Amino acid sequence: MKTLITAAALALTAFSASAMVDTSAIEKYVPNSDVAALSDAEVNSILNVIHSSDSEGEKRSLIWSLLN
Repeated sequence: MKTLITAAALALTAFSASAMVDTSAIEKYVPNSDVAALSDAEVNSILNVIHSSDSEGEKRSLIWSLLN
């Protein structure tokens, strides 16, 4: 029983963590973007671009291409 409760708690924690991804950084590069329609993988790809060492222009261009 303890194993079941622990597994359920871990699953809920993982689900809530993925639901609470901060997408405000995406709004900085592409204002008025609809991030709700994106999958978790797409959001993670965009966040990887944002946190990369590319220039601001390159980041904006890559994010635009991923959103369109």
